[in-house]
Amino acid sequence: MLVVKYRKIFFAISGIIVAASIGAIVVLGLNFGIEFTGGEIAEIHYDVRPERNVVEEQIDALDLGAYSLRAAGENEYILRVRPLEEGERENVFAAITETGGAVERFNSIGPTIGKELRAKAWLAMVAVMLAIILFIAIAFRKVSEPVSSWKYGFIAVIALGHDVIVPTGLFAVLGFLFGAEVNVLFIMALLAIIGYSVNDTIVVFDRVRENLTDNEESNKKEDFEITVGKSLNQTYMRSINTSLTTLVVLLSLFFIGAGVTQDFALVLITGVLAGTFSSLFLATPLLVTMEKRGK
Repeated sequence: MLVVKYRKIFFAISGIIVAASIGAIVVLGLNFGIEFTGGEIAEIHYDVRPERNVVEEQIDALDLGAYSLRAAGENEYILRVRPLEEGERENVFAAITETGGAVERFNSIGPTIGKELRAKAWLAMVAVMLAIILFIAIAFRKVSEPVSSWKYGFIAVIALGHDVIVPTGLFAVLGFLFGAEVNVLFIMALLAIIGYSVNDTIVVFDRVRENLTDNEESNKKEDFEITVGKSLNQTYMRSINTSLTTLVVLLSLFFIGAGVTQDFALVLITGVLAGTFSSLFLATPLLVTMEKRGK
């Protein structure tokens, strides 16, 4: 298949995308939500929601520093701000009342809890990736030639790293430009992407395994590169069709939803696109590269 033949081109494309994403993360940083940094969140309800600048004018007058005000649903705003003193909190409530709103929900998260949540979130992602390596190594243990089973797992994690870094880089840019936050929903979306992507990758790997087994049982001598290319031919339409149907649902969620829901959908959309690309154009061709380097 052409994907295998011209794999270096696709490796270069992946490298450029990942490098750009890492650059955005390093240079722009991530705009962590109060779940990770500590702070306060207020859910403000209106009978008729005013324009955002009307609410922002009242809050700006309080000189609270950086804050986030985002629409939620049809008649609500979500306000996120640093930890407040009691007097500052009362001033915020009064300012909201001036705009015709009412605080329906108010939560405070301490900075220590925020740091613990952030550490646990990244730890969960690392643990998931290590578990994937172990699972794939065990699942593919009967196919240790010409590529060792643990290398299948290692390659899958490389692809997953690609799929996680790309949406994270996008949100570094969106956080810098529009204040998009990295919050618990963002981490949940990344974990969902990992699950989706590894499933897509394993489908192709499993077809490679089946074709290798068939070749062995029929004593057929076939170059590994040809076997991998044939496996891609047999599965790429399935991967693309699955991705397209998933994207239809996610795009609907993005355009119909509001605020946090749109962010969640956007992470998933980016991850599905990155995952489809990596499973077809990165992970599987990497098997051939591993095989050739092992000779």
